[in-house]
Amino acid sequence: MFKFTKREVIDLLISFVVISIGFCILYSGRDLNGIIALLPIIMLGVGCGFIFHELGHKLSAMHYGYWAEYKMWVYGLVIALISSFFGFIFAAPGAVYIYGPNMTDRENGIISLAGPIINIAITLIFLVILFSLGNSIMLSETNYIIAIICIIGAKINSFLALFNLLPIPTLDGSKVLKWNIPIWLVTIAVAGILVYFTMFNIVM
Repeated sequence: MFKFTKREVIDLLISFVVISIGFCILYSGRDLNGIIALLPIIMLGVGCGFIFHELGHKLSAMHYGYWAEYKMWVYGLVIALISSFFGFIFAAPGAVYIYGPNMTDRENGIISLAGPIINIAITLIFLVILFSLGNSIMLSETNYIIAIICIIGAKINSFLALFNLLPIPTLDGSKVLKWNIPIWLVTIAVAGILVYFTMFNIVM
């Protein structure tokens, strides 16, 4: 049965807030007024990206019959905040811990892939909404705000997908790579293309 523990909910909320502040610092250029103005918009992008990323891991693990619980990593949250002051963000706020015997490389790979795939899907959804606005972006304040949300959401989610797919131990990419090299290559390539497109071809 799909359920959250009280500790898990608290860890998710703390991680969500800290990561949102980190991205605000990054995108505002460390300007306090900019941080305050961007926070609600960033929270939408991070909310979609971070929460659904972790839910992807949790749901897929539970699909295979494992107990899965998110736990924040305090040092990772501190590093995320500190790194955001230097023009980048090390986004490792925590992880979904999975408990169960005899997990295969295939199961572990699929569970690990679920999070980045969700980030890729959310990026594409934001881009579709953005492009559907067309030339109407500047015609109303509402459309302009929607466009900003979509731009930042696409940037954050594409970054989260690429970062998590890096073949570094403990990150999702190392487990996907161990399971299936072609699938890892395709997904990290897609994430890389989306990062390039959102970072260098869409201006805020």
